[in-house]
Amino acid sequence: MITQNDLEQFDTKKVHKIYNLWPKISQDSYFSDMPEIKLKECSHIIFAGMGGSGTIGDIFFSILSKTNTHVTVVKGYNLPKTVNEKSLVVITSISGNTIETISLLENAKKVGANIIAFSDGGKIREICLENNIEHRNVKKYHSPRASFTSFLYSMLRVLKPILPINELDILESLEKLEVVSKKINSNNLSMTNPSIQISEWLDDFPIIYFPFGLQSAAIRFKNAIQENAKTHAMVEDIIESSHNGIVGWNRENNFQPILLQGKDDVKTTKERWMILKEFFKSKNIDYKEIISEEGNILTKIICLIYVLDYSSIFLAIKLKVDPSPVMAIDFIKKRLNQNPKIIE
Repeated sequence: MITQNDLEQFDTKKVHKIYNLWPKISQDSYFSDMPEIKLKECSHIIFAGMGGSGTIGDIFFSILSKTNTHVTVVKGYNLPKTVNEKSLVVITSISGNTIETISLLENAKKVGANIIAFSDGGKIREICLENNIEHRNVKKYHSPRASFTSFLYSMLRVLKPILPINELDILESLEKLEVVSKKINSNNLSMTNPSIQISEWLDDFPIIYFPFGLQSAAIRFKNAIQENAKTHAMVEDIIESSHNGIVGWNRENNFQPILLQGKDDVKTTKERWMILKEFFKSKNIDYKEIISEEGNILTKIICLIYVLDYSSIFLAIKLKVDPSPVMAIDFIKKRLNQNPKIIE
């Protein structure tokens, strides 16, 4: 079991203290005076961003999946050919200097799409100011991944005029974050902490199974394990994996299955969970079930991300790893900056 001394020793930049503030950061961001978008309606929204910024797009895809708003998430250099002057491209880069996202911003300008950008300054802010493009400066806390709620709730506020999201759903998610924080933050380093329980159970590489609506939480968990604990992780859609990925369990391996479930998954998904658990038991494979909070889809996702992100920090401390540095990412960014022709 990790201790406060372990946290102080290995979390050198105190990222866990930022996570303790997530409920307050979320509220401050949503109830800020940041101006709303000028656009009044839009049927096609493209969320463009990488890493943690890309996960924000995944969340909007999930919460808008049952509405009439068409959502596309782009992680890379190129926009879909279907983007035009009637589309809204939402550019998100916490640093404001993400090369791929800058490319998407330039592409959106060329096709005449509506654009709004979110960053903590950087090149993206400069481009927006030079071209009269709507931009919102959002505060970064510690690192892009730790700034997740700052950006998510700022975007929920700014995009409110075009998002068919019930205000009560957003308020519910803010309230539930406070409740969850009391259980999982660094003031509770006991086995009553759900995030501690997950980190203590994890010994090898997780395969994270998820249903359609919780894809964003699964991807975020994978990314958090990779960035914070510096170890591999995989994600699998529970329905699709039943037709391919499940076969991999016929051989011995170092993976651990995690079943990421919604509190009220649909009947067909519940049936699939039941069959999958039966299969794992027949193979004597230990698995971990993680079930969301009750509430709307935003509440489920944001609370799951909070619990899972914190578990990845605790896992890092358990492995005696500093969660903050991401030297492999820094290496790639340095090479790209040194050799701009690489991306031509």
